[in-house]
Amino acid sequence: MRLPPPFRRRPTAATRVPALRAPRPAAWWIVPAALAVAATVYGVAWWLLAGLPAAPTAQQAAEAAARSEIIRTALAAGAGSGAAITLMLAFRRQRHQELDAHVTADLAERNAELAVQVARQNERDATERRITELYTKAAEQLGHDKAAVRLAGLYALERLAQDNPGHRQTVVNVVCAYLRMPYTLPRLPDPGRARRDVFRRYRTTGKTSTPAAAVPAAGADPEGERQVRLTAQRVLADHLRDERPFGERETVPAGERHWTGIRVDLTGALLIDLDFSRCTTTEAVFRDASFSGDADFAYATFSGDAAFQRATFSGGARFDRAVFAGSAGFGQATFSADAWFDGTTFSAIAWFEGATFTDTAWFIDATFSPDTEFAGATFAEEAMLTGSRVVGKPDPHWEAERRWPAGWTVVRDPDGDGFLESQP
Repeated sequence: MRLPPPFRRRPTAATRVPALRAPRPAAWWIVPAALAVAATVYGVAWWLLAGLPAAPTAQQAAEAAARSEIIRTALAAGAGSGAAITLMLAFRRQRHQELDAHVTADLAERNAELAVQVARQNERDATERRITELYTKAAEQLGHDKAAVRLAGLYALERLAQDNPGHRQTVVNVVCAYLRMPYTLPRLPDPGRARRDVFRRYRTTGKTSTPAAAVPAAGADPEGERQVRLTAQRVLADHLRDERPFGERETVPAGERHWTGIRVDLTGALLIDLDFSRCTTTEAVFRDASFSGDADFAYATFSGDAAFQRATFSGGARFDRAVFAGSAGFGQATFSADAWFDGTTFSAIAWFEGATFTDTAWFIDATFSPDTEFAGATFAEEAMLTGSRVVGKPDPHWEAERRWPAGWTVVRDPDGDGFLESQP
């Protein structure tokens, strides 16, 4: 079995494929071999014949026999040289066959790897085409005039993101863009006014049916759009919510439905009874957002910056036990009901400059950084900072600036940390 490329052994001298070259003509070795055999025969014959003494006539027969033996010896030497050359050629042929088999096997292996790579690339291309088709169809459904079709598009995008982690941020961006689109909440029906309209029509026309002009136009479905937006919010919250306790998030793996490393941009969005409790984001942008009803961010974790500048909270705003690892911007935000920040941790800059609290602001047992700023914040009711701490060394101008709500001051410990204390 061939190992995948990261684990393959480095080629050695025994396994490395030699460089191939064009074969030479056969004459380059046939001619030298023939000359070598001839030279061997001639050399041996000359050497032996030169050593014979001059013989008298009476001994010509013996000399002829000796010369014949010498010639046979020379021919035997030539045959031996030819046999050696033949052996060398056989070895060379065997070596070429081995190289040919090695090169053929290596090429077959490389072709097999190339075929696997091509198959994988084709599979990836097919998957990407399928994802693109599903994404395009779902996006088209989000633009449909019927609420049921838009809901189907949302669920299709959710399924697409769940099955393809690499596309989750893109799907979240699409859902956030949908929530950022302009929308006006439908007015609740007034039963008394409806009865008065029916009675008025009966006295005028003698009919109680609704006139055709009063029937909503086709595609005008504010209540259906409201349900679609609530579903979009739930899709985001369900996959950003991390049910693991804070102390176990480093050791216990997250659930399959949890999407990690997600950025959320809901700038200027109208959000209805938003429940982002226990949700985790790397970056959260809610600038100029309008929160209709209660907004719940209890136990949420903002691992990056969180921006709520100029946001409007018409109901209660819950940030109990939330963790802001990056900057937390609430400058010029408006809290129309109670705002809960009990036990909240602000690890970096926390800006409440110019914020308006029309009801009680609860910051009991909260943890602030020295860079916290409440200058210009307005509190219609009391600001509760009992038990809150300030962790970290303050800058030299900390005491000179009005960073905290009126009636509260910081008492520092020798180590530089401090706690907030109410002044009489």
